[in-house]
Amino acid sequence: MAKIKQIFLLFSLLLSVLSYSQIKVAAERTKHYLLIMKQQKVAIIGNQSSVIKNTHLVDSLLSLNIDIVKVFSPEHGFRGTADAGAKIEDGTDVKTGIPIISLYGKNKKPYTEQLAGVDILLFDIQDVGARFYTYISTLHYVMEAAAENNIKVIVLDRPNPNGHYVDGPIREKGFESFVGMHPIPIVHGMTIGEYAKMINGENWISEKCDLTIIKMENYTHDISYNLPVKPSPNLPNTRSINLYPSLCLFEGTSVSIGRGTDYPFQHFGAPYLESSYSFTPKSGEGSKYPKHENTECFGFDLRFQEDYLTAINLNWLIFCYNNCENKEEFFTNFFDKLAGTDKLRLQIIEGKTSKEIKESWKEGLDKFKEIRGKYLIY
Repeated sequence: MAKIKQIFLLFSLLLSVLSYSQIKVAAERTKHYLLIMKQQKVAIIGNQSSVIKNTHLVDSLLSLNIDIVKVFSPEHGFRGTADAGAKIEDGTDVKTGIPIISLYGKNKKPYTEQLAGVDILLFDIQDVGARFYTYISTLHYVMEAAAENNIKVIVLDRPNPNGHYVDGPIREKGFESFVGMHPIPIVHGMTIGEYAKMINGENWISEKCDLTIIKMENYTHDISYNLPVKPSPNLPNTRSINLYPSLCLFEGTSVSIGRGTDYPFQHFGAPYLESSYSFTPKSGEGSKYPKHENTECFGFDLRFQEDYLTAINLNWLIFCYNNCENKEEFFTNFFDKLAGTDKLRLQIIEGKTSKEIKESWKEGLDKFKEIRGKYLIY
């Protein structure tokens, strides 16, 4: 049986690699959007993931004589090195001299003055398919500002590395935040282009924007896709991205998910847990003040587990709550924002099992999947 399993895994990996090699992201399909931008003043919404092969989108378009007048950057900044939640300052791109305007901090939505003279907003950012990953919130505000100022939006689509499943509680009314803008589950299973269509179609912005999606070639939601550029400082590889929807809930607890270590979102722990495995968070680039800084945390190493998650794992969260020293201090105020509801926290406190909790999500997920189906491209 072990040999059969190994052969199956190797075959699946081979199919994945072959499919991956055929994917052409929208940014690479320049003939489909260059003509739209000729003789237009263009603003890019992008970061370090906005690349065509090994060349940044900004540099590539400038070489093709596209008039780029400014760049808007999301959380983590234009080069993608800032901490999660860190204030990003406006500035100038050293290489091109183009003004960079931050869309994180107080200014999450482009001001009318910042959009003066802009004809097209070109959005190209790699998402990872989780509600609390804030690039989709930036997309919302960009589309809303564009609609209010009669500016066209072009979204260059990219694969969703967690696009193979849909899971989690639906964000409820009263729990709106920048990590939960829309009434969707934690894992939405859509590409950034499909999600933009949903924002427009579900009237989540005050008025529809003039939206064009540039599609990918040879992509399906079932393809395993390894991102060529890490989408943010603490998601360095495929394993961390796959674990992110499950482990990010720990950000609203007293448990560390490894910020300040070499393996963020690939292990978790706390000083009060009992385990032979441990790590010690240290301050560094991308994580200046990590949880439990300079304190040994005991927990679990997930780097080498065989399973590739196709659902949110709640067992780790429930285990840590049941084994914490002070249950009243386990959850922080941030947890309900991440969950999009207070029900998950209360269910864990009540002693509900993962199966029981997930059963309570079913009706909401079924309704969401019906809505999602209207906007799928692939």
